Amino acid sequence: MSSLNLRRSVRAIILTSDDHVLLCRHAVTGPPAGFVWAALGGGIESGETPLAALRRELWEEVGLALDAAPPHVWHQEVVRPGHPPGFDGAINDYFLVRTEVFVPRGTMSDDELAAENISELRWWPLPDIVDYRGPDLFGPRDLATLLTVLVADGAPATPVSIG
Repeated sequence: MSSLNLRRSVRAIILTSDDHVLLCRHAVTGPPAGFVWAALGGGIESGETPLAALRRELWEEVGLALDAAPPHVWHQEVVRPGHPPGFDGAINDYFLVRTEVFVPRGTMSDDELAAENISELRWWPLPDIVDYRGPDLFGPRDLATLLTVLVADGAPATPVSIG
């Protein structure tokens, strides 16, 4: 049996004191095609630590500078079709970044964000995610439940394995 080639990524749950979370809208080429609202972040480059990758991704995508190491809250392993060519799936590690609302503008141009299939950045109030009934999806799919627990209980002592 061959081993799987999984893309290692870091993601930031950027959460304000009034429980708004910053998400990016990704175009998914499918199947099925559509849009997914997901936490910001991206792949860990060769020789890079997860924290260094998280710092780089947040600076590039939204202009947020991380000083301290945020708590690691969720761990996800996904193996299914639809990942970038050469990968069988992904390992996503999610970190909780507490901040106040800011205007997201990183070092990446709109064209560079579009090349990464990012079409929009939005601050979502938690109730709007819980009550959302539109055509877009959230990533992870149970984001509303996961965020509700995270807001109620705070960062877990060890990362929670999520589906």
